Amino acid sequence: MNNDNIDCHEYAKVASGFYPSRFDAHEWVAAIKASGARYICITSRHHDGFSMFHTKYSDYNVVDATPFKRDVIKELAEECQKQGIKLHLYYSHLDWTREDYYPLGRTGHGTGRTSHGEWATYYEFMNHQLTELLTNYGPIGAIWFDGMWDQPDGFDWKLDEQYALIHKLQPACLIGNNHHKAPYPGEDFQMFERDLPGENKAGFSGESVVGRLPLETCETMNGMWGYQIKDQNYKSVTELVRLLVRAAGKGANLLMNIGPQPNGELPAVAVERLKGVGKWMSENGETIYGTTAGNVMTASWGTTTRKGNMLYVHLLTDEMPQFVTLPLTEKVLSSTLFHTGEKVKWEKIQGGIVLHTENLRPSMDCIVALKLKE
Repeated sequence: MNNDNIDCHEYAKVASGFYPSRFDAHEWVAAIKASGARYICITSRHHDGFSMFHTKYSDYNVVDATPFKRDVIKELAEECQKQGIKLHLYYSHLDWTREDYYPLGRTGHGTGRTSHGEWATYYEFMNHQLTELLTNYGPIGAIWFDGMWDQPDGFDWKLDEQYALIHKLQPACLIGNNHHKAPYPGEDFQMFERDLPGENKAGFSGESVVGRLPLETCETMNGMWGYQIKDQNYKSVTELVRLLVRAAGKGANLLMNIGPQPNGELPAVAVERLKGVGKWMSENGETIYGTTAGNVMTASWGTTTRKGNMLYVHLLTDEMPQFVTLPLTEKVLSSTLFHTGEKVKWEKIQGGIVLHTENLRPSMDCIVALKLKE
């Protein structure tokens, strides 16, 4: 909409034909849960200003503006509670349609708005919607903000007041903001767009400093955030698992994006990938769930995760290195392959140990489990 300077009034006409006839909240939640995921994040309102829930503060929503007339967020919220998985909600600070999103920021100048309202009414609108989402949809695990980057540094978003409202309505609801900077007061986790924490390969994290909050990396399963019929360049199960493991090695969760089809179904390829990741997690989840970053976060051969006195060495390579050097101060009690229990040779060196890995077989993730003296 922004890139092609689409008039917001013409864009809004598309809503009258929006009818995802095959949307099934049960199937969505079941497929995502089968991947081993512990939470789902769904867009409640994006930059185009369209709300995917029934809001009384705008007619431009999935119930009032479309022939579908079903509250997608409500159906997902109810199904998440049934299946025991948490629901997080993406919410855009930025709006390319409303005239009271003013002054305009870096984007949205060509979307057909000919007049402007007052920022105060837009801010009030957002807080009204957030109150609806945190009051009418059961427990919400997190609010995932985006779009703050549209305005220049120093713009007063009144985050303190907004964050306080969220924590007042649901004290256990986490707040994260994709502003690409160091965390602000009141935020509960820090996310990185298309990058692992501390990296800037995508170019969004140049001003982002890894803080002390829980971390999350968000990435696309193929090349786009939304559904694109031509984009069938899905990452393989191996690529997805290795991305997941590298995120865990940085102490971060992985939020993997899927663009649903216009008919409301998740793409079959995406569901297949979810099953593949789920199979791996069912066998190896012990080395991921509840772990922290290990002694080595990034290496050419892979990464490490830590849980208690267990250090898991994840060899994410198609060509096994001759040896792996690990900085360690604790005494090693045992060194075995996670899958088979077979012993892996190691020797102590100054400042750590050397694992002899030349005879190990490369795989999606060859895991060496080190038991350390507590």
